Amino acid sequence: MRRVDRFIAALPVLRQEKQPIVVDLGFGASPITAVELLARLEKVNPQTHVVGVEIDRERVERGLAIATESLHFTHGGFEVPIPPELPNQVTVIRAFNVLRQYDEDQVLPAWQKMQSRLTVEGKLIEGTCDEIGRISSWITLDRVRPLTFTISMRLAELDSPSKVAERLPKALIHHNVPGEKIHQFLVDLDRAWQSNAGLGTFSAAQRWLAACNQLKSAGWPITLDRKRVRLGELSVEYSAVDPTN
Repeated sequence: MRRVDRFIAALPVLRQEKQPIVVDLGFGASPITAVELLARLEKVNPQTHVVGVEIDRERVERGLAIATESLHFTHGGFEVPIPPELPNQVTVIRAFNVLRQYDEDQVLPAWQKMQSRLTVEGKLIEGTCDEIGRISSWITLDRVRPLTFTISMRLAELDSPSKVAERLPKALIHHNVPGEKIHQFLVDLDRAWQSNAGLGTFSAAQRWLAACNQLKSAGWPITLDRKRVRLGELSVEYSAVDPTN
């Protein structure tokens, strides 16, 4: 989760809110992901509160055993319940490895439920990662619509960026076939990565940066934040890969 946590920590809204409320939705069998999320975000805004939400009551009980003044746990799902002592609307919702378990036609209703719980400037980060956190991808949404699609990968051992196809969000994973936007994006990304293989002599980060620049020059609406790109991250406007548009 470190990759997506780092992305969340860089969101301007986290610094702008006096007391950010960040939700770890579907934190899993152990509350450690909520603990780590709070530790990372407190470095950016010490007033941050993290709320772990789980549909499994036993998991909630495990979380409550380690709850603190800024770390909370509650029972629920996409309706995103918040403990009564906290503001009702939330700054950020991180829903990772949750919607993978659902059918694709359930994605939009789930998004809408979670979006309705956001503050005016709030963000929903919905995506998936592998078990050891080397491959991640997510969609960032505001209260109204999806904004960007992001991939984040460990570059040092990367053969082909399209490996992220294994961990695409539910809204995209079944559309990675010829003729679909997400498929073309990954094809073009692989080509750019391969065509800049020579730069790998200097560093994998230099090669990735060159590949991202090549994609942007080819017309893909990529956000080129050099600091984030060097971390193995790449964000593109969601409309460029949206299978419904």
